[in-house]
Amino acid sequence: MLEELRFGGVTVPTHAFFVGLGVVLASVVFVLEARRRGALREESLVAVTGALVGGAIGMRLSGWAEHLDFALNPGLVEAWMFGARSILGGLTGAYVGVLVAKRLIGYRERTGDLFAPAVALGMAVGRVGCFLTEAPGRPTSLPWGVHAPATVPECPGCVTGQAMHPSYLYETVFQLAAFGALLWARSRVDRPGELFTLYLGAYAAFRFLVEFTRANETVWLDLTRPQWFLVPGLALLAVRLGIGYRKGFYDRLLPRRGERRPLSLGARLSPAGEEER
Repeated sequence: MLEELRFGGVTVPTHAFFVGLGVVLASVVFVLEARRRGALREESLVAVTGALVGGAIGMRLSGWAEHLDFALNPGLVEAWMFGARSILGGLTGAYVGVLVAKRLIGYRERTGDLFAPAVALGMAVGRVGCFLTEAPGRPTSLPWGVHAPATVPECPGCVTGQAMHPSYLYETVFQLAAFGALLWARSRVDRPGELFTLYLGAYAAFRFLVEFTRANETVWLDLTRPQWFLVPGLALLAVRLGIGYRKGFYDRLLPRRGERRPLSLGARLSPAGEEER
């Protein structure tokens, strides 16, 4: 566990450093992507502001409704000061923040595709801070299991010296892979908003599965609170992606069965109708 980083005579909290670094890198990627798409305007920067404000609020207040019995939940002030800092809460808050910001200025263009690569890279970096400061995951016999000091809060496996899943590193690897996949797919998904929808679907499915390696408490049917939070979202995303697939939004990524590929440049048809080069 590495609580602090030292840069010369300056000491910085490890988790805050990597979260801040992730935000900076995400902002750079957002600006570059917006410039590439010709969307670097005042309206898009207002959307970024909404995402940052909404994400901060969602992350800090994510523990306010942690229990169905509201008597067990902290008050708003306590949740703001000592909240769980949930990534899912932050993403939800950021999404709502963007919608509110765009509604306030009357901006109707979709901005999700600008955010998708930025969010993936920012989360990949931020999760390194989680790995260095929080309980890794559930016990495992896999050869890449990690050990953490017994001083890590809320970590029974740390106390007993068990090897545990490096669950935060799993997420870092996923987000880096998603970042690369989004850069590859961005020129193959033309419909606005669909790149972001694909990223949300992939991340929601991954996060549901990786929760089985996390150290979070199970609350019902051996599922954790984040998993129950994701269940309705996964259902809605599955329907949304299914509709997009049937409408052909993703044909350049996943051609439907029986669909002919368009002729590539430099190709021509023979008299028999076959493609020649």
